[in-house]
Amino acid sequence: MDQTTLPAIFMRGGSSKGLFFHKRDLPIERALWDAVFTAALGSPDSYGRQLDGMGGGISSLSKVMIIEPSARPDCDIDYTFGQVAVDIAMVDYRSNCGNLSSAVGAFALDEGLVTAKDGPCTVRMFNTNTKKRVLCHLEARGGAAAIDGGFTIDGVAGAGSRIRLDFEDPGGAVSGRLLPTGNTIDEFALPDGRKIQGSLVDATNPVLFVEARALGASATEQPSQIRANAMIMRTLEAIRGAAAVMMGLARNAEEATTSTPSSPKVAMVAAPAESRLLDGRRLPAASIDVLIRMISMGVPHNAIPLTGAMCAAVAARVPGTLVHALCRPPESAGAPVRIGHPSGVLPVDASVRIENGTARAGTATVFRTARRLMAGQLYVPRTKLKPLPPPDPLRLAQSWE
Repeated sequence: MDQTTLPAIFMRGGSSKGLFFHKRDLPIERALWDAVFTAALGSPDSYGRQLDGMGGGISSLSKVMIIEPSARPDCDIDYTFGQVAVDIAMVDYRSNCGNLSSAVGAFALDEGLVTAKDGPCTVRMFNTNTKKRVLCHLEARGGAAAIDGGFTIDGVAGAGSRIRLDFEDPGGAVSGRLLPTGNTIDEFALPDGRKIQGSLVDATNPVLFVEARALGASATEQPSQIRANAMIMRTLEAIRGAAAVMMGLARNAEEATTSTPSSPKVAMVAAPAESRLLDGRRLPAASIDVLIRMISMGVPHNAIPLTGAMCAAVAARVPGTLVHALCRPPESAGAPVRIGHPSGVLPVDASVRIENGTARAGTATVFRTARRLMAGQLYVPRTKLKPLPPPDPLRLAQSWE
């Protein structure tokens, strides 16, 4: 047979979907993992559709999770996230995925890695990408994760059983510091000589926040409009590359594109304003505290990535950042930050304390739904089971345009 098989489960978590694997089922040779993941999802695909795999042609539908029992006394499972590029053969392990993290807890229950009686339960999870603990609070029913419920989230049709995620001590997930440069505002020099200010914040995942107005935008644009604007897309990637260098993730902007395309993410931010959602609804300015349009892997998101939203909520609580300056002040202590994005509103609870003049993030909390979609054997062509070559810098740069 020209193909080999391995067990896999296809799951939705929040507004993302991905392939889930037991670590025990993957090749012992770690260098082969990327080949398995890219082939399984249908990458690279120059047409951007991933028709020859399980991917959906955009970053939120091109993801993998690897789960195993944890040896840590305070955790039940360890999980590793991989962001699979669509049009190039590459997997980025530099960050975590908040949306799919909600499905990791459900996976653990469904697969018997964690047992629980009917009712509320907590799965203690350790994310190997960020070296942070995440508590997943969900409902158990019949030995598996409950699915039916009345909780809804913008960007996902239908309702489901509510899942609460508590990201503990989210600051410095990648860089080791909540403010990687020590500054609330940094200035970034572009290749054309322009200089743009931005806030680089690292909470659950690092994000570079730039005021939309500085780019000639409003943050009310639809994702397709942003992607069609080559000037804005090139500028955002140039700023992102400079930020990656400042964080120590890359030696130069070119290496940032080839080695860490999903970290940091980059976001355009604006004060609350009325906008039109992807489903045609009108989003009133009064219903949100801040507007954000986020880009990852060179593609504007239809719904804000969950880790990006948590980072934004933390940034909104740090005086001096652009997000704090543009965000509507909370009406009461402990009120969530209501983030407006192309699919609706995402409220995020975030706690930040100031110790000796330094901001420290306590927790970030979000609510999601998740569901197992399919379980079975994944087919991978044997000819593709070989370590991937290093990505071509020119091909990567072109994919961002």
